[in-house]
Amino acid sequence: MDRDAMEFDVVIVGGGPSGLSAAIRLRQLAAEKDRELSVCVVEKGSEIGAHILSGAVIETRALDELIPDWKDKGAPLITPAGEDQFLFLTEKKSIKLPTPPQMHNHGNYIVSLGNVCRWLGEQAEGLGVEIYPGFAAAEVLYDDQGRVKGVATGDMGVGRDGKPTDHYQPGVELHAKYTLFAEGCRGSLTKLLMQRFNLADGADPQTYGLGVKELWEVEPAKHQPGKVVHTVGWPMDRKTYGGSFIYHMENNQVAVGFVVGLDYQNPHLSPYDEMQRFKTHPAIRPLFEGGRRIAYGARALAEGGFQSIPKLVFPGGALIGDTAGFLNVPKIKGTHTAMKSGMVCADTVFEALGGDNAPDLLEDYPEALKRSWLWDELYRVRNVRPSFHRGMWVGIAYSAIDTYVLRGRAPWTFKNHDDHSRLKKASEAPKIAYPKPDGVITFDKLSSVYLSGTAHEENQPIHLTLKDSTIPVAVNLAEYDGPEARYCPAGVYEFVEVDGAKRLQINASNCVHCKTCDIKDPLQNIHWVVPEGGGGPNYPNM
Repeated sequence: MDRDAMEFDVVIVGGGPSGLSAAIRLRQLAAEKDRELSVCVVEKGSEIGAHILSGAVIETRALDELIPDWKDKGAPLITPAGEDQFLFLTEKKSIKLPTPPQMHNHGNYIVSLGNVCRWLGEQAEGLGVEIYPGFAAAEVLYDDQGRVKGVATGDMGVGRDGKPTDHYQPGVELHAKYTLFAEGCRGSLTKLLMQRFNLADGADPQTYGLGVKELWEVEPAKHQPGKVVHTVGWPMDRKTYGGSFIYHMENNQVAVGFVVGLDYQNPHLSPYDEMQRFKTHPAIRPLFEGGRRIAYGARALAEGGFQSIPKLVFPGGALIGDTAGFLNVPKIKGTHTAMKSGMVCADTVFEALGGDNAPDLLEDYPEALKRSWLWDELYRVRNVRPSFHRGMWVGIAYSAIDTYVLRGRAPWTFKNHDDHSRLKKASEAPKIAYPKPDGVITFDKLSSVYLSGTAHEENQPIHLTLKDSTIPVAVNLAEYDGPEARYCPAGVYEFVEVDGAKRLQINASNCVHCKTCDIKDPLQNIHWVVPEGGGGPNYPNM
């Protein structure tokens, strides 16, 4: 069947902070200049915010610029950040350390980023942006000259065998003068664009972390609205980058999460189980005793920083937000930088569309970004995360020198490396004995996935594709003890025995779209593609 096509001035792929900020800014400019400008946002989640997961403490700098009267308009920034604590954990003790200046949160807000995006979506629609949730952008479209001319949404109603079912509906083509990709960390279409246009040339490899998060309702006596706690140390070993956050929100709710750098070396490590183990620490467990876990999720985050930012433009489009890697790792914040990148890009797109001939390449966007506060902010902290490649104590010591003495102006820039290349063979790394979940403070993966609201149409092609189906057993299991069964925080991958032989079973319906498998697989054999639109997690208040 032929696909229908819709025409827009600008199509934005992804309804997160950067994509919605770009859409809002474009429509604001159109209203100010009294120009017609059609803007479309396509979002793979069932609704705006359904796939959004972050800590999150938000810095309002970009929001103040985009919507100065956000308080009057009812933005869901309810809980001001209050007391900051920074703890170093040993197995049994906690030691209070001075809070690094980047982690001071005075003036910030503890939020559900999903709810913030839902509100941003309302603002965008109020300005005339067309938003299509539940439609996954599955294909980049090109014109005869190789210029990006838009995207196509995925076909619906395709069976597991790849053939159309009785419910088949072809995808829709969305054509635009410019297409902005705001897919978030490790975007599937962004990955293809990077390869086609060599966008990573001249940049360090992107590096990542995996954040595993839970939302709890705790006993009122233990709840301290606005309290912000971060920890380093246990349960991580001294060579593995990682740490936790605990944010006291409103309504007796506490967001707790654990982030593990995906450059970890031990294939026996399980980020999910490290998160569960963290909650058993004597300084942490009492907060959750008597409480109730109400939500769960996981998501990869781009940690490469300044030196891993790729080329941002290509004929017909641009990268914005975390798909380009604008997270400020020492701050543990990326919302304000993602929003700013979308706003700066929107300014240059609007300017380009106002001329007689819109240029293929939005060269003014990266130049404008370099003049913005975002670029300077990321440049100053560029060496902090890479310093931990040499171990926790070296990283802490160097970060203090870089922050207090060099003030981010060192005449050198540390290098990043591919995360998947860091994994040791199973025989070279110690095994890790994780305690069984108790069902009170710690839980298994399947009960956690249930709390994420994850759902997929069962009869559809598996969206976790293998380039070579023999590698999981012949290489991953044989040499690395099957790390995909541990690095996945949703129980998607498991090795089962069939007729006396091991094989990899992919439980695609469990997938929470974290993208870890696409990042950490040792031979880069797993390629994550979008499932049917509307599938995946449905995060409430995350």
